[in-house]
Amino acid sequence: MDRKTNTIYKQSIILIGLTLSMSSIADSSLNMSINKHQNTFEGVALKIWDWAEVGYQEYKSSELLQSELAAHGFKITKNVANIPTAFIAEFSNGGPIIGILGEYDALPGLMQTSSPFKEEKDGATSGHACGHHMFGAASAWAAVAVKEWLVRSKTKGTIRFYGTPAEEGGSGKVYMVRAGLFDDVDAVLHWHPSSSNAANAESSNSNKSAKFKFSGISAHAAGSPHKGRSALDGVEAMNMMVNMMREHIPQESRIHYVITKGGLAPNVVPDVAEVYYYVRHPRREKVQEIFNWVVKTSEGAALGTDTTVTHEVMHGNYSKLPNHVLQKIMHKNLLNRGGIQYTKQENEYAQKIYKTMVAPGAKIGDQEKIKPYSTAHTYGSTDVGDVSWVVPQAGLRTATWVPGTAGHSWQGVAAGGTSIGMKGTKLAAQVLADTLQDLFKNPDVIDAAKSEHQERIGKSFRYDPLLGNRAPPLDYRN
Repeated sequence: MDRKTNTIYKQSIILIGLTLSMSSIADSSLNMSINKHQNTFEGVALKIWDWAEVGYQEYKSSELLQSELAAHGFKITKNVANIPTAFIAEFSNGGPIIGILGEYDALPGLMQTSSPFKEEKDGATSGHACGHHMFGAASAWAAVAVKEWLVRSKTKGTIRFYGTPAEEGGSGKVYMVRAGLFDDVDAVLHWHPSSSNAANAESSNSNKSAKFKFSGISAHAAGSPHKGRSALDGVEAMNMMVNMMREHIPQESRIHYVITKGGLAPNVVPDVAEVYYYVRHPRREKVQEIFNWVVKTSEGAALGTDTTVTHEVMHGNYSKLPNHVLQKIMHKNLLNRGGIQYTKQENEYAQKIYKTMVAPGAKIGDQEKIKPYSTAHTYGSTDVGDVSWVVPQAGLRTATWVPGTAGHSWQGVAAGGTSIGMKGTKLAAQVLADTLQDLFKNPDVIDAAKSEHQERIGKSFRYDPLLGNRAPPLDYRN
């Protein structure tokens, strides 16, 4: 922790005392609302799990969340930021504006039943390996519960639920930030499924991706290879050069790729080939620098193979900027709620799925615990990062998966379709609701969070998305 961050942290601890002095016992009327809507929102989560719609194609999932929120008195604004599956649901009786994020996109492949063994789901092409079916449902659940509390208590406040599609490589939130949809928001809350319970001050990697398309000349691979120019050779040459780059970039960096097109028949010189690259680093400036180098390798590969290459930026995310004022409050609420207890049947299920894991790094029983508060850096990336640079944010993780489960795994898909997943979903809804309530009760805390945020970003900061001015890539999963 650098000196400036340490100073901010110490100041925030003092300010957090405003809320830590509040009752540690959750509001009974809030609990009543959470429990009253449990069947509804667990049902929403499981429907979205079953549909498993990929980024920008979450039509049924988005509509379901909209319908439930509208039924509970939220005003719906559809098709925001020119994205058909993005929306805003708002309830307001004045007061501070608190945003709550909800995701609902699945990942291609990983089509898994709820079985504790690897078992593909018939007819499925994708799966909720990151648990976004629970993410959207729990966030909406919390929004409804707190809306009811605002009405009962006659407390002033505005809840704005953001339906955010295509987090997985589509950067849905970035387009919403770019469109100014967070400009008037005072604070934002969110959560994420996990195999543990934590509400830490997390940062993340910045990220930029692109698809590189090589064009060559087709020919008979045996009869007239001299007449052809292989686009696949271009892709392979680029990949070789990028792999040599790895020795000369900062060790915190991450570069990964998949070949999305490489030809269809070995006896035909491929005239079209494509490779999809991600570049990550904690600092967005360094991401851009490394990305520019990757572009140069594509150009060199095209020259060396006598092909041509173009690239399309697919997405770009800022690193996540923590806010200690908000995050400490969320951590306090998670501690008050406690961890997750398995039934005998759930424990038996967990034991079976645990045996399928490689180097789990946790044990069954850890879901009962809450991790101590800390600052942490995660090597993944999220479009929550862009939100965090324009408005103070806090998030948490709950044990929706069996301890030791890797994200983006079939084990995550499986547990997310069971009562284990639903218990983590409820815990997230409870903590989000508790934190919303704290902020509405004490707007001074919001002011403190905004002061910390402004000091962290600096007076000269101007938001400039890494993905530039491109339109949302609505077909990026096709």
